[in-house]
Amino acid sequence: MKLWNFFPMESQSLKSTFGPAVHVDMMGEAPSVIVVCEHASNRVPAHLGGLGLDDDILTRHIAWDPGALPVAKRLAQQMRAVLVHGGISRLVYDCNRPPEAPDAIPSRSEVFDIPGNAELSDLARSERVTQVYRPFSRMLTEQIGVHRAHLQMMVTVHSFTPVYRGQMRDVQIGILHGDDDRLAHSMMQTIPADLGMEVQLNEPYAAVDGVAHTLNRHAVPYGLPNVMIEIRNDLIETAEQHARIAETLADWIAKAKAAMTERNTA
Repeated sequence: MKLWNFFPMESQSLKSTFGPAVHVDMMGEAPSVIVVCEHASNRVPAHLGGLGLDDDILTRHIAWDPGALPVAKRLAQQMRAVLVHGGISRLVYDCNRPPEAPDAIPSRSEVFDIPGNAELSDLARSERVTQVYRPFSRMLTEQIGVHRAHLQMMVTVHSFTPVYRGQMRDVQIGILHGDDDRLAHSMMQTIPADLGMEVQLNEPYAAVDGVAHTLNRHAVPYGLPNVMIEIRNDLIETAEQHARIAETLADWIAKAKAAMTERNTA
């Protein structure tokens, strides 16, 4: 058992030969919430040559979820949670996908071909799994195990683009679920009256798109209520926006969890 798990605001990283694959930030002792941000980083290990992409492409949504990490950090601070976040671009390996998923290492994302992922050998794919996915998955399992006595829920934080394949998205916040829909439905029933944003269930993605992997693999087996939150990235571009949305989400999630618990005990 690692002593650093019990001290707030302390950060730990798990390195692979690809560099830090996953980071853990403790925001409080005995956390009741685990916050996860799989697509926190757009870092591509140097030896992969940027996957053959220009630097400006690697700043786009295909490489990571812009704004998601600062929101996740502030949310974890608000909820005194443990935060687990990725350290490598999802173009290298998408930690919210299992190794057998074709899009775990995409050869094309949106309208962009990814040359460094084209025609990868089985050995190269296996290396990505070993160096990126396995450390991330192990760290999540470890953190859940260490804090299991106190954990009450898992929240994953993502962002999405306002325009996708030329189509404007009206949804501003998506509330998504996998096999366990309890917390997602409770959030839909407790949307803040003054939120002023378009909230939709299972939009702009849903479990059928493969986005519920983390929830189903790491929360459901432990009976942890869980939810995936998607935020349109034009709403979380500044530090002020990060703070505002995180505070709103913290209050909203707490009320949804309380309402769900009350219904279950009635």
